[in-house]
Amino acid sequence: MRTYTFKVVVEPDDGRWHAHCPALDRYGAATWGDTEEEAFQNIREVVQMVVEELREDGIERSLPRFSVPRFSLRRANLGGAGKV
Repeated sequence: MRTYTFKVVVEPDDGRWHAHCPALDRYGAATWGDTEEEAFQNIREVVQMVVEELREDGIERSLPRFSVPRFSLRRANLGGAGKV
């Protein structure tokens, strides 16, 4: 089973935090949270669900080519980027 690394964007949005994964936007990989950390945890779950669904549907090959041999997320926000 392959695993992947994805960049996610977490940014403030009208008193809450919006998070999305640009590489998986076309699959609906977006969410929000009341705090930055909550939004990040939510997008982690969303990305995992999208990847699992793509695997189950047999279209895993449509995932981005920048995959690497582990699952992790890279968080980027207005304050900078960091590997989590």
